[in-house]
Amino acid sequence: MKHIILSVAILFFVSCQESEKDMISRLVHEWDGKEIKFPARSIFTIQGKDTVDFDFKDAEYKVVTYVDSIGCTSCKLQLDRWKAFIAEVDSLTGGTVPFVFYFHPKDMRDLRYTVRLDNFKHPVCCDNDDEFNRLNRFPSEMMFQTFLLDKANKVQVIGNPVLNPQVKELYIGKVTGKGKQPGTSATKMTIDQKEYDFGTFPMSERQECIFRITNTGSSLLMVQDVITSCGCTKVEYDKRPVPPGRSMDLKVIYEAEESGHFTKVVTVYSNAETSPVRLRIAGNVK
Repeated sequence: MKHIILSVAILFFVSCQESEKDMISRLVHEWDGKEIKFPARSIFTIQGKDTVDFDFKDAEYKVVTYVDSIGCTSCKLQLDRWKAFIAEVDSLTGGTVPFVFYFHPKDMRDLRYTVRLDNFKHPVCCDNDDEFNRLNRFPSEMMFQTFLLDKANKVQVIGNPVLNPQVKELYIGKVTGKGKQPGTSATKMTIDQKEYDFGTFPMSERQECIFRITNTGSSLLMVQDVITSCGCTKVEYDKRPVPPGRSMDLKVIYEAEESGHFTKVVTVYSNAETSPVRLRIAGNVK
């Protein structure tokens, strides 16, 4: 089992500062094979209103995620990505892998609004007393609050598959029994800038900027995924492979939801040697 968990750590090491490596290694070893405990009674609902009988205890594998009350609710939930991942896993496994969501909301109304706005109809447990976390004392880092468990509720893989396509490969490989598929040849890339400042602008104005990515290697550049740190930030780009010597434009769109200074992160995953690459946008909304 350890080689699966350690694979996750290695994937993160590529993009982490030296000071983060010890923390990641500690978390990986701490949670490797650990049993996740569930509250004696959990109430699952659809969009916060319809109670459902949701039984997952006998499943061969289950994906379990906990979302705490810190920070922006919609940013943490990433419900559109979860819907896509659930659909993909269901298609590969015949719907035999349950997805278990425990949310500890700081504002129940905000949570209900978010799940309805995103048309998320999967059962979730609104754990107002944070009992699930108190039983397990989950890491504070959002990336390490999601787990693939076996039938005995022991951790097989740790990491959030909707926030990292490489972790996603590990989840799919494990539940399908096919392991991680061979990747494409690595290449090199450059980006014309890593940060963009929009300056000061009114909340009503939509902001856009372009990051130009150039394939400076000898193999095709494959952008596997681009993940934003907030729902208010979206991206547009051509998903076709980029030949050596050619470039692609990554358009970042920001629509403010509140006033004040902001900094958002856009993470680009690819087959480049430097992947993932983190880009930042900033500005001041008046």
